[in-house]
Amino acid sequence: MSKHTSKQLAEADIRAILRAADEIIAEGGRTLLAKILKGSREKKVLLLGLNDCPTYGWFRAEKLEGVMHKIDWMIAHDFLDIQYSGKLPMIIFTDRGWEIEADQRADEFLSEWDQWLEDGEPSPDMYYLKDRNRHIILLFLEKIGETGDSKYIPYLKEWEIVDYKKVRAKIRSTIDKLEAKSPIDLSAVNERTESIHEALKGEAPQDLLLKCWECGDRFTFSVGEQQFYKQKGFVYPKRCPKCREKREMERFGLFE
Repeated sequence: MSKHTSKQLAEADIRAILRAADEIIAEGGRTLLAKILKGSREKKVLLLGLNDCPTYGWFRAEKLEGVMHKIDWMIAHDFLDIQYSGKLPMIIFTDRGWEIEADQRADEFLSEWDQWLEDGEPSPDMYYLKDRNRHIILLFLEKIGETGDSKYIPYLKEWEIVDYKKVRAKIRSTIDKLEAKSPIDLSAVNERTESIHEALKGEAPQDLLLKCWECGDRFTFSVGEQQFYKQKGFVYPKRCPKCREKREMERFGLFE
């Protein structure tokens, strides 16, 4: 893993990296993510259609190594994590990263509808929303309801026909809310906005103080060591450096 840097990434960059990560979550690693953000024309990237990602080429002007540093910053600051699939390290969202990404994906759907309506497009085939992530879909419907705008009702009615029971119930309640011109719950909107704002601050990496299972002493597990262990897919050490060294010496018959 690249050397940790403490330089804060801009909010737009954080969002761009999360959006690109969403294309390969639990299916690709740091290098593939960096290639999407770099705008690589590599065969694998194109075959997987990753060049269609909205943030493809976001860091086009930077070297691949620099993009990797930014991804490692995202991992170090609790936006992304690494999970091993066999021996392969895959990128996954942390709770923090997922909260931000789900919110911006819901906004993405809403912006798409706004554009279609502005262009006078007829209702699209709403099957494109079926089997999408349930959390994002329900959040999308919340955001539609919070607009108070009845222009969305024709699309909602078409959607209601094709989706599953739980989603249909939420669509119906959203339609009823818009038709009744119900007051918008600004407190809920503000609460979610503040939560996203806090999440975007990230969590600075710090050394951990662990307790040795063998001698009971506390020992420091540095940020650099945490990154190395995560890169290799190792679990955090259960023994302090002295006990680990002693254990290795015993293994090779060197301890008296």
